[in-house]
Amino acid sequence: MTQPHDFRIGIDLGGTKTEIAALAPDGRLLERRRVPTPPLYSDSVAGMANMVRAVEQSLGGRGSVGIGIPGVISPATGLVKNANTIALNGNPFDQDIAAALGREVRVENDANCFALSEAADGAGAGRSVVFGVILGTGCGGGIVVDGKVVGGRHRIAGEWGHTPLPWPNADETPGPMCWCGHRNCLELLISGTGLAMDCDGPAARDASSIPARAASGEARAQAALVRHADRLARGFAVIINLIDPDVIVLGGGLSNMDHLYAEVPRLMGPYVFSDFVNTPVVKNKHGDSSGVRGAAWLWPAPKAG
Repeated sequence: MTQPHDFRIGIDLGGTKTEIAALAPDGRLLERRRVPTPPLYSDSVAGMANMVRAVEQSLGGRGSVGIGIPGVISPATGLVKNANTIALNGNPFDQDIAAALGREVRVENDANCFALSEAADGAGAGRSVVFGVILGTGCGGGIVVDGKVVGGRHRIAGEWGHTPLPWPNADETPGPMCWCGHRNCLELLISGTGLAMDCDGPAARDASSIPARAASGEARAQAALVRHADRLARGFAVIINLIDPDVIVLGGGLSNMDHLYAEVPRLMGPYVFSDFVNTPVVKNKHGDSSGVRGAAWLWPAPKAG
């Protein structure tokens, strides 16, 4: 039987940092902390349990605990899969953290947590079907319908980053090899890393300077942004054809590129199987707090009284 709780605690487990936040029943932020993520799996589990205890002691109550991870719990094995934080893979993370805390813990993919946060009280609030996408070092996606995460049979719903670039041009095939073992995955082309490599070569990883370079007149940067927006539009067109979301919310570092919100909706039209296309593409509301807020939202609000 689930014990009552006074507030909701969310944890966002990243490759370099682990963040914890506590939310009041109405969604107000009560406390937020960040620490470096330990390299060892066992230290990471112990560290998160200690963070929960410290926050509960500070607030003088007991919280529900939700955690966003850069992977998923396999329904077949109960072990983490698909995590780019390699130490998580192959471990029963949800069981281990629950044992460390002595209570039920809800664990979800970090992109799903982002989508849930933005659907709950962010840029997608009030919309029935929300597709949230993180465009950062990699590319993740999450689907929320009527306030609930759609995980799917294999817990991989929304993993559009590992689908191939749709409607490729002749110079876009066969495409680069992805770490997943397939060629031309969207993640390689529309993530921040992909944009950097397309613009500045295979050793490049940082795309943050490209918009400013394009604005200053650099032709190479301008051409890279044009290709990126078109590829992103093609990727979103497939999402619209499949689930027809009410809104697409962007997160991650590339969500700060303002031109995407004008260019991408304009470019999607020819690829969507409809006589008109007006799906809004919007920037997130909660910024880098969306992941940790979404993890907290994995639990319902505490009951008043």
